[in-house]
Amino acid sequence: MKMDRILPFAKTLLTKAIKPGEIVVDATLGNGHDTVFLAKLVGEHGRVYGFDVQQEAINATQKRLTDHHLTDRVTIFHAGHEQVSVKIPIEEHGKITGAIFNLGYLPGGDKNIVTHSETTIVAIEQLLEIMSPEGIIVLVIYHGHEQGAVERDDLIQYCQKLDQKTAHVLQYQFINQQNKPPFIIAIEKR
Repeated sequence: MKMDRILPFAKTLLTKAIKPGEIVVDATLGNGHDTVFLAKLVGEHGRVYGFDVQQEAINATQKRLTDHHLTDRVTIFHAGHEQVSVKIPIEEHGKITGAIFNLGYLPGGDKNIVTHSETTIVAIEQLLEIMSPEGIIVLVIYHGHEQGAVERDDLIQYCQKLDQKTAHVLQYQFINQQNKPPFIIAIEKR
């Protein structure tokens, strides 16, 4: 297949936005795969700020970072992503070039603990305030469960209303696949 699947396309977008030495956000740590990817992108002089409400996700991410010798460039908060603007030091505001959200539930975790559009939208709004121009927010939306469908609908409605003078918004998805495959909404700050 020559077209990028969803997760490789997310990484392509982030790779275009993030350079060594920059500041980025992993808004949903999950099992740490994106955190490791981001830590490699920012290099030894960059910083990744990671957020998750589940200790299980934090533990998995810390282990993965340790295994890859990347702990020195990541700061993890046991907090929801809606706290991004208060948890990230004020001196980093205006310097953030990329952020990723993998929405839904922790793979292999408790499927009753899920992301919600209210907090996700608050986090997006905060990121758009504190990101640098041309910074990219990638939302990977998993909507194959009840709350995921609600979050999908709310986020699409929210993103469609973003002023085009403030942000460019892209939706990337496969439209002929079964079982509600994930898709991406990417927001580039202008």
